[in-house]
Amino acid sequence: QVQLVESGGGLVQAGGSLRLSCTASGSISSINGMGWYRQAAGKQRELVAVIIRGGLTNHADSVKGRFTISRDDAKNTVYLQMNSLKPEDTAIYYCNADLIVAGSYYVMDYWGKGTLVTVSS
Repeated sequence: QVQLVESGGGLVQAGGSLRLSCTASGSISSINGMGWYRQAAGKQRELVAVIIRGGLTNHADSVKGRFTISRDDAKNTVYLQMNSLKPEDTAIYYCNADLIVAGSYYVMDYWGKGTLVTVSS
């Protein structure tokens, strides 16, 4: 059974920083892309940033220059460093991974349960 567990969310004032972490555990053969998405109240889930094997990244325009995604393949962990946070960054942040389960040949999509980030003005 594969699980993604996020941590690092919380309450922060505007202009502050937070670092989110997400670790994938279970019978994993390999992980392709990992990413962060967010969903604010009353809005659709949106991409924040993704990183693929090899380190190529893509960040949403709304977070470029403020957020940085990185990964530690040895730990099956992806990070999101969030600086200069704004109230509009308030959302539940979800971790996502495209991975191959041990013994399988198929890439499957997994999600964490989310971690709440609240930015006060």
